Amino acid sequence: MAEPGGPEVLCLGETMSLVSPASPVPLEQAPVFTLSAGGAESNVAIHLAALGHRVGWASRVGDDPLGRRLVATIAAAGVDTGLVEVRSDAPTGVYFKDPTPQGTRVHYYRAGSAASTMDEDFLPDDVLDAPQVLHLSGITPALSAGCDRLVRHLLTRPRRARITFDVNYRPALWPVAQAAPELRELAQLADTVFVGLDEATALWGVETPEDVRKLLDRPSVVVVKDGADAAHALGAEAVTVPAPEVEVVEPVGAGDAFAAGFISGVLRGADAVRCLRLGHLLAAHSLLSTEDHTASPDRADLARWLDLDEGRWRALSFGAG
Repeated sequence: MAEPGGPEVLCLGETMSLVSPASPVPLEQAPVFTLSAGGAESNVAIHLAALGHRVGWASRVGDDPLGRRLVATIAAAGVDTGLVEVRSDAPTGVYFKDPTPQGTRVHYYRAGSAASTMDEDFLPDDVLDAPQVLHLSGITPALSAGCDRLVRHLLTRPRRARITFDVNYRPALWPVAQAAPELRELAQLADTVFVGLDEATALWGVETPEDVRKLLDRPSVVVVKDGADAAHALGAEAVTVPAPEVEVVEPVGAGDAFAAGFISGVLRGADAVRCLRLGHLLAAHSLLSTEDHTASPDRADLARWLDLDEGRWRALSFGAG
């Protein structure tokens, strides 16, 4: 159990400075840009904090203006950044979003970043044992040999916290031939796994949520996100919840929002249907913006949407206007 006043959830992984067009136009045509913090695990932390959870984020950043800015940004969102270490010998990573009609491309400038220097000695046992949930992603082991050892250590050590693991395959970081067996091995060690059906197909050649569950048979729950159609929670029983219709502005970051919604539901003791619905609602809100994380929906609205009957839920839609 979390210590009184301590984090319920600890999210661990790299966050970079994110440069995005202020409007959803291609990078080379954009006249105005925004500078924010972008990282899968800190995105989850920010969403969880907005939902009222005590959450911390652990990582390393460079001793530079970008590192100080992104730590301040994440702290201002209500996330405990006390476990972030500053390195003077390595920079904060940067990446750029490039929205195009064919989809959003991402350009990384993260080689040799401060976060890539993390290894299995990064956090002491008492810190790791404090929260109820430790959230990791498949991005971290791709950053360096030390980061790979860190994730393996976290997943194999005796633990009190439940580990949630978002597969989060990034082709720009490692080829599928290398990533596929390692991400399956790591996912099998987690308690709850999040994976998109499209990335599961790319990694492992599976075609259905049931195929994913057969491949990942050790976690207590495997959550398979099937794009704009539905999400499936496959545990002791299988539960499917259709996704609301969304007028998508830009998709990057929606998976992190979904994971945060589902984790929030679990922490509140909700059943699988409500956990999936909350994941869908946060993801839908994220899809309406070019930012990796946006202000969360009003809690009263969330409560109202969560309580919709099946017919009204299936008719639910969100527009960018």
